[in-house]
Amino acid sequence: MWKAVASNALTLLIVASFLLGGIVLWGKSQYSDAGPLAEAICVRVPSGGNMSTLSRDLEERGAVSSGAIFRIGADYSDKTDALKAGSFLVPAGASMESIVDIVTRGGANTCGSEIVYRIGVTRSTVELRELDPATATYVERAEFVPGTDEQPAEIATAMQDSGMRYRVLVAEGVTSWQVVDSLKRFSPMTGEVSAVPAEGTLAPFSYEIRKGDDRFDLLVRMQERQKTILAAAWESRAADLPFDTPEEALVLASIIEKETGVPEERGTVASVFVNRLREGMRLQTDPTVIYGITKGEGVLGRGIRQSELRAETPYNTYVITGLPPTPIANPGAASIEAAVNPPETDFRFFVADGSGGHAFSRTLEEHNANVAKWRQIEAERATQSSGN
Repeated sequence: MWKAVASNALTLLIVASFLLGGIVLWGKSQYSDAGPLAEAICVRVPSGGNMSTLSRDLEERGAVSSGAIFRIGADYSDKTDALKAGSFLVPAGASMESIVDIVTRGGANTCGSEIVYRIGVTRSTVELRELDPATATYVERAEFVPGTDEQPAEIATAMQDSGMRYRVLVAEGVTSWQVVDSLKRFSPMTGEVSAVPAEGTLAPFSYEIRKGDDRFDLLVRMQERQKTILAAAWESRAADLPFDTPEEALVLASIIEKETGVPEERGTVASVFVNRLREGMRLQTDPTVIYGITKGEGVLGRGIRQSELRAETPYNTYVITGLPPTPIANPGAASIEAAVNPPETDFRFFVADGSGGHAFSRTLEEHNANVAKWRQIEAERATQSSGN
């Protein structure tokens, strides 16, 4: 009798072991296989949030088939305590495993509403935008120019949301004075800035910040990023450049940045200036003259006078030979790379071609012909404008 009981117990134990093993394998499959989510969603994890609350939210929204398996999987992979606060884009069909990775890896928020402060060359704007998860594109909800426009009620309300995200987007080609002056008008930030950072030392980039962040600390982040970009570019620079220091490379990069708004032209523009420097030709570039007039404090807002083109100043490259003493703006990474690794060309001149880009030429004769074409385009546009 006892042998029969023991035999039956052993059989039950074996069956239970197989069933448990099957359940574990099924659970692992549920955790790692594609999930039931039909369309991408934005998941927000509040500060102090936990995996239990998140798992229930995901289950209710149809992102996971089982909140329990989601929690067990996160705990088994030692990620339960690594949950990050923020807004995260969860793509359609995401597995529980990938969702856990998305909400624990850290980094910038990837969806939801955010207030973006765009610091541009001609103006700075505050924009409230929201990412549409279905299309992965941002939809603008409101915008205004600080100091000029009245702040929309929608943005004022959004700024009262403790979970609102903020971003400062610095455009390529802005001056350090413009960055500091603009930051002073961005009310979500705090702190005073006693001095304008050296020209060219602030990296154009999209910086995620928190409400109450210090302006000076953000400027330090910009400077550290620019140092890193410049050091890496200088390390991999081309041989036989007509300048000797990374600081001079930054000066040239700033001129390239101000001379063209066409990304594909940066290298060619760089080659023109490098060729001129090698041959001892003057750079003869208007943006340097303008910087000598404005010192980077705002936009000139008019044409350059002939007297200004003839004036001997450190920034008038129609008069001086070589580079001006400092950068004339904050160049982006692409312009820095173009300055230290320009393509080999035999171009010495360029002028606007009427399409937003430039016409490049090898000889003065070719250049004069291109200038004549550009002046004709200008005259035709002036006639059309007066006719309207």
